[in-house]
Amino acid sequence: MATVLMVEDEEPIRVLAESVLQEAGHKVIAATGIEGAKALLDTDQQIDVLFLDLNLGGDPEAGLMVAQQAQAMRPKLSYLYTTGAGINEGMKAMFVEPFLFLPKPYTLEQLNQSVEFLLLSANPRPRLKFPDSAGPPQSN
Repeated sequence: MATVLMVEDEEPIRVLAESVLQEAGHKVIAATGIEGAKALLDTDQQIDVLFLDLNLGGDPEAGLMVAQQAQAMRPKLSYLYTTGAGINEGMKAMFVEPFLFLPKPYTLEQLNQSVEFLLLSANPRPRLKFPDSAGPPQSN
């Protein structure tokens, strides 16, 4: 299906999300912080979705820095942002597009649906509909 680069510094969340995405058929590569994410983005490995926590290592905007650097390196990425701290309009204005925002805590179904929605949006097919009436979490 797709390759997801997950940048999450909370191990229990990272392990569970990685497992869920792999069960859905995705290849997942994971980083725990900014440097690890940059190193993975700097390889020739295919990455389709960058799933990142905005708050890394106690910096509530570290994920935004990762996304902005990723955009320069890989302009065709889709972005799935998450945080438990909430966001303000100023932060949302800095999100790299195309993106979805998935607030913590999220369900495993919401995670799968968000990744699938981003993938389908990047490769549109005729008569695309979101799988359930709830729609994606929050889109741009």
